Amino acid sequence: MTLITVENLSVRYGANTVLRHVDMAIEPGEIVTIVGPNGSGKTSLLRAIIGATKPSVGNVSLKPGLKLGYVPQKLHIDPTLPISVERFMRLTNPVSRKQCMEALESAGVPDLLKRQMSQLSGGQFQRVLLARALINRPDVLLLDEATQGLDQPGSAAFYRQIEDVRRDTGCAILMISHELHVVMSASDRVICLNGHVCCEGSPAVVASAPEYRALFGTGTGGALALYRHDHDHDHDNCDHSQEAAE
Repeated sequence: MTLITVENLSVRYGANTVLRHVDMAIEPGEIVTIVGPNGSGKTSLLRAIIGATKPSVGNVSLKPGLKLGYVPQKLHIDPTLPISVERFMRLTNPVSRKQCMEALESAGVPDLLKRQMSQLSGGQFQRVLLARALINRPDVLLLDEATQGLDQPGSAAFYRQIEDVRRDTGCAILMISHELHVVMSASDRVICLNGHVCCEGSPAVVASAPEYRALFGTGTGGALALYRHDHDHDHDNCDHSQEAAE
């Protein structure tokens, strides 16, 4: 059964329409990545799905009883606030220590339970946010550019963890990524957004689509394809492609 259905969705802020007539669906167990330039409506789409933004037209339908886990783009915590990882994970969830530990293990950081949030590196912080999103065993995990601010190895490791999460839990994953070099290796399906759905399909189909190449340049296809085989040797191509996109 389809988990999330978006039909004819438009989102408007005042006089500014950021999304127009978007249709999409998320099926069980798949990894779907949304790409698009800045201001293309990617975050607005995720906010509409989780109910934080009200559509001006259209609707979002969730499978009855669907559980969502959400990893934000960033979260600011006052560095002077003494709060442990365990306490942070239990702030809004009446969960046990065992559940916290299991979620941290799923996120690849089983040893952080007693650490202070202020002592975490950027990569560790994002893994804790991932663990917090996983603690209630969601059916769909949503990530809004969750690796923003991480270096290349940190981003690659985070996305490998996401693939492990899908393999181990069977949850579907919907993520926004500005890292074009990641999309090929991590996604079953790609949706290219620029205020509307420009194109969608398998990563290979989208990378060769004229609409995608008009947004991101013709060089990205080669960089994306190479990343699957050897991302360590393709950083320059990927970085240049992304700079051109921005």
